[in-house]
Amino acid sequence: MRLPSSAVGHRLAIEHAVLLGAALLLAACGAKDGAPAAGGGPPAMPPPQVGVITVQPQSVALRTELPGRVEALRVAQVRARVNGVVLKRLFTEGSDVKAGQPLFQIDPAPYQAALDAAQATLAKAQANRAMATELATRYKPLAEAKAISAQDYTSAEAQRMQAEADVAAGQAAVQTAKLNLAYAHVTAPISGRIGRATVTEGALVSAAEATLLATIQQIGAVYVNFTQPNIEVLRLRRAMAAKQLRKVGNGMAAEVRIVLDDGSQLPRPGKLLFSDLSVDPSSGQVTLRAEVPNADGLLLPGQYVRVRLAQAELPAAMLLPQQAVTRSNQGDTVLVVGADNKPQPRKIQLGESQDTDWIVLAGLQPGERVIVEGFQKMMVPGAPVNPVPWSPRGNAAPGGAAAASGAASGAVTTTAPAAASAAGNGSKL
Repeated sequence: MRLPSSAVGHRLAIEHAVLLGAALLLAACGAKDGAPAAGGGPPAMPPPQVGVITVQPQSVALRTELPGRVEALRVAQVRARVNGVVLKRLFTEGSDVKAGQPLFQIDPAPYQAALDAAQATLAKAQANRAMATELATRYKPLAEAKAISAQDYTSAEAQRMQAEADVAAGQAAVQTAKLNLAYAHVTAPISGRIGRATVTEGALVSAAEATLLATIQQIGAVYVNFTQPNIEVLRLRRAMAAKQLRKVGNGMAAEVRIVLDDGSQLPRPGKLLFSDLSVDPSSGQVTLRAEVPNADGLLLPGQYVRVRLAQAELPAAMLLPQQAVTRSNQGDTVLVVGADNKPQPRKIQLGESQDTDWIVLAGLQPGERVIVEGFQKMMVPGAPVNPVPWSPRGNAAPGGAAAASGAASGAVTTTAPAAASAAGNGSKL
């Protein structure tokens, strides 16, 4: 059936109206959902936010970490000084003792008897001296008056002098007997902590063999002995002579930190006492000794520890968090934000590590901003970014980029060869 021309025109008008309405509806929905604007292009995205740190020169101590052994400040071995049988142990093993405190009782009966005999011998000698002195005194005027022969007076005087010698010998014997009797009462020679007893009651001890009875050690403060390669000592000295490094302490004893087996660090630092004057010919090592407070008794003699020692410092070094550095076979690079907020790659030269930071020896200028965090947000290389000050996690506090750069502790922890390497590159700062 064929429609009239008027009906066909009416139908076409209706279809155009429906299409126009659908187009307007789609346009309205697109505008509401943030679809392309009238210009036809996508909306502009804001620059990605990145965390930056402003590098500034600072003094950085070069710390060497070396293995060491703990040694008691004072050690006294309690040994037998007389022969005899141990009757009693008068202390508690592992306790603290005072100097002069009784420790063992050795059977004193033989020494008491010897003292009594020596005192009797001395009394006899004193009696003989009295008789000889009286005789010599009486003979003297007689000899002057020629009433007796000179030989008789000389004999009387000799007997008096011999009696005097017998008294002196008797006094020495009494003193010896008193000492032996006192040695039977074994006392502590020093104050400190006493270990286990090496003998029990009933044991026979000998003065000739100097039988070990116990050991007392003072550990309120301890020594830590450690060694350092001689080549590193030479490098440090040469770097300091060339003004590349400066000595830590300004004449004061260098500070040392002690790290235990579990990785914890003692809260109280020690001080370096001395460096040995000779080098061990078998190992090429120089021995050093530090004194460390040990009031809580965490350090025990013979214990293995690690010693962190700051011997020198870089006067003007830059620290950079390790996460800001990209390391590859082509070199170490960072992203530096310029004045136009556009990041640019920059090659740098690194020294040694300090906890979570690197020492930057070359490649950066003071005041430059280096990206530390937000790399994954930078989709377009070289596109502008929105830099904000970065702070280490767990220590985020306002203060700007300069404060963030100063958050580093300024002390480098390295192995022994590493510290010397950093010292050798100090002129590149």
